[in-house]
Amino acid sequence: MKKSPRSIERCKAVSMVQKILGGKWKIEILFYIAFRDVHRFGELRRCLGDITESSLTKQLRALESDGFLSRHDYQEIPPHVEYTLTDLGKSFLPVLEHMKQWGEENL
Repeated sequence: MKKSPRSIERCKAVSMVQKILGGKWKIEILFYIAFRDVHRFGELRRCLGDITESSLTKQLRALESDGFLSRHDYQEIPPHVEYTLTDLGKSFLPVLEHMKQWGEENL
């Protein structure tokens, strides 16, 4: 007997990934840090184009809080802060590479 769509159990792993990385900019931020060697706030903002400073700050803080990025403040004037991938962030790179490849082939 075939299950109705309502009786199918929700996939918790996919749900958590979407909850953590589902923000408008998060995957693109991870892409630029990982594959384009962009690590500073201003560089990221230029790459992303129409993102506001407050949105970028919010997304970076969320990625840091969720363990994908680490933030290093050099305690300089003018401020010098860099973001790098953590081990968790690096473990997501194969998924990100596949997403990029799929997008290039299908979109």
